[in-house]
Amino acid sequence: MVVVGVQSGPASAQPDPTRESGATALQLTPAQRVDAIKSAQADTASEARTLGLGAAEKLVVRDVVKDADGTVHTRYERTYQGLPVLGGDLVVHETPAGEQDVTKATTARIAVASTDAAVASSTAKSKALKAASAEKTTGAAAKEAPRKVIWAASGTPVLAWETVVKGVQPDGTPSELHVVTDAATGAELFRHEAIETGTGTGKYNGTVTLGTTKSGTTYNLTDGGRGGHKTYDLNQGTSGTGTLFTDADDVWAGGRQTAGVDAHYGAAETWDFYKNVVGRNGIKNNGVASYSRVHYGNSYVNAFWSDSCFCMTYGDGSGNANPLTSLDVAAHEMTHGVTAATANLNYSGESGGLNEATSDIFATAVEFYSNTASDPGDYLIGEKININGDGTPLRYQDKPSKDGASKDYWSSTLGNLDVHYSSGPANHFFYLLSEGSGAKTINGVSYNSPTYNGAAVTGIGRDKAIQIWYKALTTYMTSTTNYARARTATLSAAGALYGTTSTEYKAVAAAWTAINVA
Repeated sequence: MVVVGVQSGPASAQPDPTRESGATALQLTPAQRVDAIKSAQADTASEARTLGLGAAEKLVVRDVVKDADGTVHTRYERTYQGLPVLGGDLVVHETPAGEQDVTKATTARIAVASTDAAVASSTAKSKALKAASAEKTTGAAAKEAPRKVIWAASGTPVLAWETVVKGVQPDGTPSELHVVTDAATGAELFRHEAIETGTGTGKYNGTVTLGTTKSGTTYNLTDGGRGGHKTYDLNQGTSGTGTLFTDADDVWAGGRQTAGVDAHYGAAETWDFYKNVVGRNGIKNNGVASYSRVHYGNSYVNAFWSDSCFCMTYGDGSGNANPLTSLDVAAHEMTHGVTAATANLNYSGESGGLNEATSDIFATAVEFYSNTASDPGDYLIGEKININGDGTPLRYQDKPSKDGASKDYWSSTLGNLDVHYSSGPANHFFYLLSEGSGAKTINGVSYNSPTYNGAAVTGIGRDKAIQIWYKALTTYMTSTTNYARARTATLSAAGALYGTTSTEYKAVAAAWTAINVA
């Protein structure tokens, strides 16, 4: 690949002014967003009383989304007697007329008899380390003391300990295992892995334009037009930031630069998609970029997103021969960051499947948006990696079960699957909502999407499906959203965007029915 860098400046694509109408979110500047959050935080005591929360509960503002029609969606976390409430998040939707509606992660009353723990934190730490051992984590260590929390994500709220155990997963991926232990009984209540993985390979994107910065007499991979995104070479290391890529003439080609170019380009295309299609200014919507690290480890066949470093990391594949830096992988990983900054879907059970599906959905959306000649848009996930050795994709959105492990339809046991496979029905929903059921060919790829009830489904187009899923994610989903609640969230989004009697609203309902969620 030969790539010509361009000096940092505003991203070339411009927002579509017709997008900002009705219930679509306005594009706030970073300063406007900060002011909106500060204003909402100043009013939290009054809002808590309006919501009927207990005297021991307080609200903490995480985000504020303002729609073009004046509706404001304020996302809150909760504390109880100063302790974080896991699963206590909620979103307040307020119209310009002052009418309110609330989406809650739990409807249970937040209250415990005492905040004194019967089980010592050292016991909780020991149990968490055993959980990490069961996950075959090597080098497991809980360097930070467990924190006392209220667990409200399932069942009756209880006092608990949350312990974070760090180490390395069996495939070489870093591990940040969160284990929640009942502070009264010592029973494990929940565990989830905070390092969210995806898989892809470094395929050449052809001659592309990169955002670079000149420093002295050399150039580096810093994209000032997209929040200052930087791309680093870890040089087969597994910790730290690495070395910022530099070049003498701003023409990037060959060697170790190839993986850096792919990752940098993928991050730029993803940034532009979020900004120009759904009006989001970076992963956290604050105009600040994450960063990318390539050449991680030796023969590491994966890529991952980490909230703790706010970065994407890519391995070089088997034999360090194929960096996992394809466009859909970059979009998938960055979207894990978007999910963490919005609904923060728990990475376990049905919510974990929805988390993974969200990354797949927007990876597909970015491919179509980018329209890169060597990697045109499709409804296949990881189609470039050949991880199966026979040229087949990693996942299929038209019929997820074609991968041999994912499910096409929802069932009561879906949450027991690995999150990459429980994502299947949501991926299927998105395809059906976009394109409809039955056989068709798109960009040269053949699809044939079935339905649970055998009924035909007519799609509304990918662009509208993207807007509906994004609005549902950012304003109606919470950390505990499952498939049934995702149906409610997307119907709410479609109703807000297009009306509850619209074709789009009816299509959302039909697509959920088609995957056995009614």
